[in-house]
Amino acid sequence: MPRRFTEPGLVVASHNEGKVREIADLLAPFGLDITSAGQLNLPEPEETGDTFIANAELKAKAAVEGANMPALADDSGLAVEGLSGDPGLYSARWAGAARDFNIAMALVQEKLGDNPNRRAYFISVLSLAWPDGHVESFEGRIYGTMVWPPRGDKGFGYDPMFQPDGYDVTFGELDYDEKQRISHRAVAFQKLIDGCFREP
Repeated sequence: MPRRFTEPGLVVASHNEGKVREIADLLAPFGLDITSAGQLNLPEPEETGDTFIANAELKAKAAVEGANMPALADDSGLAVEGLSGDPGLYSARWAGAARDFNIAMALVQEKLGDNPNRRAYFISVLSLAWPDGHVESFEGRIYGTMVWPPRGDKGFGYDPMFQPDGYDVTFGELDYDEKQRISHRAVAFQKLIDGCFREP
């Protein structure tokens, strides 16, 4: 049975403004006092885990330690079948030190080349950590196809080259509210809400 969250606020353990906005919007109905690791100038921990869950928990625990309050961390990435699951855990690193995802998307396309298998999925793991060391983690995925050239200027990261199943537009073209409803993060978030925020 997941632990119920009853604290008045939490830290979103991220320096990515797009990710912080998505998570804050998803949490808005619960009236929490939300801040981010970036706003608190907390250092970004080195992501040394070998799974998304390990990295999400590592980031959540680091934010708890830095802020001395509960923290919610997301570790997410893009797994492309034709690249044997890459960039996977290294999705952000493919964008380089400047976090330029135009470079990252071009690299995905270059490595795929004429490979006909362009199936992919986004994965998100949300880890909610408390100051006493307790952690709850939840995973979400959404499947789709990689397109080229990228389309749309909404979203962030690899969104402009990911077309989710059942849609003829990319995440980069999709209305923000619709993406919030169907994304990998939304799937993980629904599990988090059901597990830790809903009334028993």
